[in-house]
Amino acid sequence: MLVAKPVGRDAATKKYDILSALATFGLSKDKHKQRQILRLMALITTRYNWQCDELSMGQAEIARLWSVDTRTVKREMARLRSLGWLVQKRQGARGRVSVYGLDLARVMADTQPTWDNIGPDFVQRMGAEPQQSDTNVIPFRNESAVEFSNDVWGRACKVLHVDDPSTFASWIALLKFGGDEAGQIVLVAPSRFHATYVTSHLQQRILYALRAQDPSISAVQIIAQ
Repeated sequence: MLVAKPVGRDAATKKYDILSALATFGLSKDKHKQRQILRLMALITTRYNWQCDELSMGQAEIARLWSVDTRTVKREMARLRSLGWLVQKRQGARGRVSVYGLDLARVMADTQPTWDNIGPDFVQRMGAEPQQSDTNVIPFRNESAVEFSNDVWGRACKVLHVDDPSTFASWIALLKFGGDEAGQIVLVAPSRFHATYVTSHLQQRILYALRAQDPSISAVQIIAQ
């Protein structure tokens, strides 16, 4: 839900939800992470254009807002870009400042581990309520118990697990095989948010792993349960 642009009738609620997720996540971390997230929240609340997904602000202006020097601004903005939370949409040049956007899907995905601290109503509103999975992929937390079937999806999962165990455990292990029609594999995610994140960030990686097992596969679609 919240990966959509927070505009329209429920815009205010969606904005508060994003800021709540950031604040709660930051408070669970050390003082350095807390300061980083507070700085990002200051940018969002003072200068971010939700409707256009644009943050346009010069380094000197950011430095004044954060009470730091411009060297600190350069370092911190680079860290936020490396996290994937800030996305540079236009490079700054003579006479104009850089323009950034927010990857809301990435922000919400990274803050999800602390949603429970806000409350079950928030978790449910985000569409990430805990669900039992009957897939043949056992969660990574007990690595010795991970098993995979010998079908195309199971073999692809084994490759994806070896390549990136953490990402596999958080996102791919929760996908269920939903069928194969005319070379298109359908995978079912436990929530709409989960499906949107996987589609945006992992779909191509999953497709490559599937095609390595069966070259006739032409596409993969991730849908919500």
